[in-house]
Amino acid sequence: MRSVRLPTHSSIITVMTRAAIRAAKGLLRDFSELESLQVSVKNNRDFVTSADLKADQILREELLKARPTYSFLSEESDKVIGENPGYQWIVDPLDGTLNYMHGFPHWAVSIALEKNGEIVAAVTYDPVKNEMFWGEKGCGAYLNDKKIRVSGRRDMREALMVLGALDSSITFGRTASSQIRKTGSTTLNMAYLAAGRLDILYFSNPCKWDVAAGMLLIREAGGILADGNGDPTGNFEEIKIMCNMSLLQQVAKSRGSHNIFC
Repeated sequence: MRSVRLPTHSSIITVMTRAAIRAAKGLLRDFSELESLQVSVKNNRDFVTSADLKADQILREELLKARPTYSFLSEESDKVIGENPGYQWIVDPLDGTLNYMHGFPHWAVSIALEKNGEIVAAVTYDPVKNEMFWGEKGCGAYLNDKKIRVSGRRDMREALMVLGALDSSITFGRTASSQIRKTGSTTLNMAYLAAGRLDILYFSNPCKWDVAAGMLLIREAGGILADGNGDPTGNFEEIKIMCNMSLLQQVAKSRGSHNIFC
């Protein structure tokens, strides 16, 4: 695994990036082995679950060793209540499990730090591409050593959109299918939006560990998080739309009319 060069950043980002890289080493090794194995569906699933749990354990060890009084919330293990309730690590050791299971190289390790209910630092690491997305509140968002911004597109008809879970009432109208993606990794989708690689994200009922890191990355990259009416929100349970400010009202209006594009 190649080293990731980052600009000057805080000690907390150093802790987070080191933890992500260490956890990713095992995942990447097992991913390479998985691609070459001929195994049953059941054994395949067991193999991936084992890799996921090992990564979760590494993240827990690294992050709580560095900040032992913080709480720890993960998709894969029981919550740890720390002595300092104002701080909480939020992690997803393997976002994009089904992709990983099929040898599809689109998955990531996600870490966020929450302070008094607000995300203040975030890391999303894609070890296959060696891309480290990271950010801190008030300091911007970065991809490895370069600062990133959301795209500047203003017209939905030219936008690239990625979908998560959809309401059954939503239809696509006259939208070209070439404009729509469904990639299987929420945390990477959000990092890609922050980096301007895509323009709109839409989904329902996210889990906190899926979106915590991406929420900060998008905001620090100049993007907006909104509910289904287009109203900005910091509550992860309310988020339906993510995009730049120029596209927000178009997306909200289309969603309100049960037609994402028109």
